[in-house]
Amino acid sequence: MLQAGIVGLPNVGKSTLFNAVTRTRKAEAANYPFCTIEPNQGVVVVPDERLNVLSKLSGSKKLVPAAIEFVDIAGLVKGASKGEGLGNKFLSHIREVDAIVHVVRCFENGDITHVDGSVDPIRDIEVINTELILADLEAVTRRRERCEKRAKQNDKEAKAEFALCEKLLPHLDAMKPAVTMELSDEEKKLLKSFFLLSGKPCIYACNVAESELAAATKDPDKHPLVSRVREYVRHAHAASACVVSAAIEAELSELPDEDANAYLSDLGVTDSGVNQLIKSVYSLLGLQTYLTTGEKETRAWTITKGTKAPQAAGVIHGDFERGFIAAQIVAYEDLVACGSEAKAREAGKLRIEGKEYVMRDGDVVEWRFNV
Repeated sequence: MLQAGIVGLPNVGKSTLFNAVTRTRKAEAANYPFCTIEPNQGVVVVPDERLNVLSKLSGSKKLVPAAIEFVDIAGLVKGASKGEGLGNKFLSHIREVDAIVHVVRCFENGDITHVDGSVDPIRDIEVINTELILADLEAVTRRRERCEKRAKQNDKEAKAEFALCEKLLPHLDAMKPAVTMELSDEEKKLLKSFFLLSGKPCIYACNVAESELAAATKDPDKHPLVSRVREYVRHAHAASACVVSAAIEAELSELPDEDANAYLSDLGVTDSGVNQLIKSVYSLLGLQTYLTTGEKETRAWTITKGTKAPQAAGVIHGDFERGFIAAQIVAYEDLVACGSEAKAREAGKLRIEGKEYVMRDGDVVEWRFNV
């Protein structure tokens, strides 16, 4: 299962957000730096309203949503790449995840200590990213030294590594994250083996005050701090930002769904910021969903974008892939519009796809195979 790591400075709301996302109290949320040392992990359900709709059409007895894993990583501080604040340990935790959720404090509260004494989200972002880039600079420099001799001996693999190191070093030295570098498909493939911290896909979670959530959700660019973050990360990091209120999400996680929806309505918002964050992270990880439905269950199956039909079938069972014959597919929207599989067939919306078919998000599938 792919993992998204929640990072940020101490006291920005990481652990509170993690508790809300995972609907647990696994992470201690306290008003002092480094209250999280070992990373907390939790499996998170990906919100998908399509499951409820399909289950009603099929009379399903059970719903099984998609899931990803979130990891709550302790707060980084300036100098982490040199070991400050247990930095080396924390950076190793980031290296192990597949994507990053960077929580940025976008609220004022005198009762919650800021590690630098004031709220400045752009400065905070730069502190974290500087440490990630410095750690990457050191790693790439070491890798360049290791492969230089073999590259001079005309080792093809070493030459490719050395060339990529030569390309990366000036980019990183200019304090630009690896994820913003223009690379060929081959270079991108090779870069994955470098496991660079600044090369991971990232989304920024702007943690706003409870009283500001509705307005910031409706028009993020009118919130002075959120708008600065959105503009900065779009240009400097080729990344997007979303709005959450970790404190509100923590309260919502304690309520039954009906009460939580009523609470959101009272706040003037229609959806949970955490739900949007989870969906965004799922996409950021390069994942998409296909669906199966019947009387027994309606289930969301997770595949990577670009997966072909046989490999998608193999997610259910290896026999499905080995004995793949064809896939009977109808788009979710078409199935719902028609009201049933029989009517979708009559309308010509049901189709048979073969081995070269590239799966689309929301495909409702029945596999045909023979082992």
